[in-house]
Amino acid sequence: MEEAEKTKTAGEAEVERLAARRARERARIARWDLDVAVFLFVVLIIVIILLFQGIGIMVVAPVAIFGLVMVWLTGWRRGKQLYESFYEEELAKLELGTDKKTEESIEETIEERVQKALRERWR
Repeated sequence: MEEAEKTKTAGEAEVERLAARRARERARIARWDLDVAVFLFVVLIIVIILLFQGIGIMVVAPVAIFGLVMVWLTGWRRGKQLYESFYEEELAKLELGTDKKTEESIEETIEERVQKALRERWR
């Protein structure tokens, strides 16, 4: 009886690890959306305008650094929010899958492996 409980606990831990990995991957990809890219482009335009107006580098540099920090914080906050929602979604999907399917449903599918290989190639 104890072995069955340990196996179930190990299976649940594996499902949670897989859900966390998938959610982290999805959130990492999605956090740099169009809003963040536009904000970064606006920071670049402001820096260029300030430089063309003859404003010294002592003023432009802090503006650029502040803009980059804001872009990073925005992306980080968005990624954190997306991770939480994706984690719950992946956990629900995997828990449904383990009830209906065997342990093979936990392993990566061919499509996920191809997507992972393409992401690695694009880096």
